[in-house]
Amino acid sequence: MSELRAIEGIKVVVNDQGSRFDEDGLADFLAESRAEAAIVGLEPLTRRVLERCPQLKVVCKYGVGLDNVDEAALSARRITLGWTGGVNRRSVTELALAFALGHMRNVTSSVVKMAGGTWDKNGGRQLSDACVGIVGFGYVGTDFTRILRALGSRVLVHDILDKSKEAKAPGAEIASYDDIVRTADVISFHTPLTEQTNGMYGPKQIEQSRRGALIINTARGGIVDFEAVCAAVESGRLGGFATDVFPHEPYDASRLGKVAGLYFTPHIGGNAEEAVIAMGRSALGHLKTYLARPV
Repeated sequence: MSELRAIEGIKVVVNDQGSRFDEDGLADFLAESRAEAAIVGLEPLTRRVLERCPQLKVVCKYGVGLDNVDEAALSARRITLGWTGGVNRRSVTELALAFALGHMRNVTSSVVKMAGGTWDKNGGRQLSDACVGIVGFGYVGTDFTRILRALGSRVLVHDILDKSKEAKAPGAEIASYDDIVRTADVISFHTPLTEQTNGMYGPKQIEQSRRGALIINTARGGIVDFEAVCAAVESGRLGGFATDVFPHEPYDASRLGKVAGLYFTPHIGGNAEEAVIAMGRSALGHLKTYLARPV
């Protein structure tokens, strides 16, 4: 915040309510403050919001996902979008890795059992000997693949774009989505939420997956059919579901939080201290660039 306030010639108005704005809240906040520039995180920057903020000239994204931003509406109003992809990639990668290792090596379950007085010597399986499917070979998917290959895991990758060249360097294998679903011991999702990816892992894919497979979602909640996957873990069809994102957030996990094989974290994937600083400075950098433009 001090770096933002240090920028000359601007007045800073902060959302100090301690909660994320919904669509109406964001529109009210920007309209009432008559903001010409805005830094947004996960707030819904929609056409409806922009219609109420005709004075807005630049939007800088804190974070990397753009599914909450109506880019077409920004372009139609000639509003500049400041965004840098992959700023928090390593932070998200490390959480996905923690999920995979925690499940495969029975770390998480062993901690719970020990706390309850149970001494269980089951050490699980090595992630290095597992087949991991990466769905979405962008910034995080690529970073995660490099780490998995360094461990020795077989990695299958799938993307809507031709990523055969990018996959070659770390030694990953290009595969169809169906092949990943049928083959992988671990399936990790790293795609944006679009019409194409919404619900892409649901009942059909659960039945096609290997019995005992682990599903990881550190991308967006709607990509995975949350209820269906949780039920499949409870029934034993799937071995685990590790998710940092939910269909609606914040999510009350009290009903499912103690089910073995379900691992929930409160959307912290991109929130390592280093990533938070990097995302903030990225947004500030785009704001400074806009302010320094020739008028």
